[in-house]
Amino acid sequence: MKWEELSKTQQEEVNRQLDVISRGVSEIVPEEDLKQKIMKSVVSGVPLQVKLGMDPSAPDLHIGHTVVMHKLRQFQDLGHEVQLIIGDFTGRIGDPTGKSETRKQLSEEDVIRNAETYKKQLFKILDPNKTKVYNNSDWLAPMNFSEVVNLAAKVTVARMMERDDFTKRFQSGQPISIHEFFYPLMQGTDSVVLKSDIELGGTDQKFNLLMGRTLQKENGDEAQATIMLPLLEGLDGVQKMSKSLGNYIGIDEEPNEIYGKSMSVPDELMMKYYTLATDLSAEDLKALEQGIEDGSVHPRDAKMKLAYTFVRMYHGEEAAEAAQQHFVTVFQQRALPDDIAEVVIPAESLENGNIRLISLLTTLGFAASNGEAKRSIQQGAVKINEEKWGDPNSEYTPQDGDIVQVGKRKFAKIKL
Repeated sequence: MKWEELSKTQQEEVNRQLDVISRGVSEIVPEEDLKQKIMKSVVSGVPLQVKLGMDPSAPDLHIGHTVVMHKLRQFQDLGHEVQLIIGDFTGRIGDPTGKSETRKQLSEEDVIRNAETYKKQLFKILDPNKTKVYNNSDWLAPMNFSEVVNLAAKVTVARMMERDDFTKRFQSGQPISIHEFFYPLMQGTDSVVLKSDIELGGTDQKFNLLMGRTLQKENGDEAQATIMLPLLEGLDGVQKMSKSLGNYIGIDEEPNEIYGKSMSVPDELMMKYYTLATDLSAEDLKALEQGIEDGSVHPRDAKMKLAYTFVRMYHGEEAAEAAQQHFVTVFQQRALPDDIAEVVIPAESLENGNIRLISLLTTLGFAASNGEAKRSIQQGAVKINEEKWGDPNSEYTPQDGDIVQVGKRKFAKIKL
């Protein structure tokens, strides 16, 4: 289809969609294919099928995961439809992207449980009426061995070794299991089966996304366009946001926790968080950035707006108002919150009326492990009745009404 064949109104609509779609992305391959697909959609009125594959490797999503979700929502708002692939089959293998060793395979039970949790969280962003959810086990599990061999014959080992992570592992003598080569082949097969027009993913997914184009061409179909989005650094400002690194903001966390963590976003990354992970309009983002640059908006106020926005998006306006008030009361006015939850210390946890400080933190749920509890204590993050406790080996004699605080956001009132 030629550009000059479109009416002026159609050309304006194509440009509008390209502007929205390209905002904040790292790379589009190839850009001309994307433009052609949008032109055809505008002229025909047929929505594009925009694919995202997700392996349910963990039950909870964080802000970093939502970057691609917001781009999908933009496609939906432009009138297109989302093909959401729950990788219940590929998830049992695990995506080797960026891994220095073979990933542990998930059990079928883990995959099913995590997938259900994913769906609940994803529809906090996506429009369910414009989202089709698929399980790729529906077409991958029935494949016989002959079909698998034929699939493998479409790509050479040399092509697979173009992947940076495979190359590094091979050169360093790290093992690469044959089944890991099948991951990009299976992801590409998803695109063939669903005849996807566009596939989205992070910049670390480029090889896998392009495999979809390769297999669609091999199948005689029109190849999908691919869109890569940047990876979001975590609260440390350096590493990719990751639950294992503890530098994440979970979208299912409590409102006060989301708000408090958001206030820890490094100043230099604030606009990146706004652009990639919020639902603010392009006009609002531009005005905010201009305000920060000319000094009319204080960075602290911009960060509070970011924290408020995240809570609003995942818990609603009322929760956002309450979380902001809680933050102002506790941290800006340095007062204890009014609604500190009472926590009962089980009698069996006490020995001669005492409890180890490390055990206290795990009992209260303020630390997931003894190691995490020890680090919190050593970092000076633990207070009891406003008094700092810095010795991990110390014991504490609990009293009714004692206030235990860990960091800036975790409080408990002791009840015996």
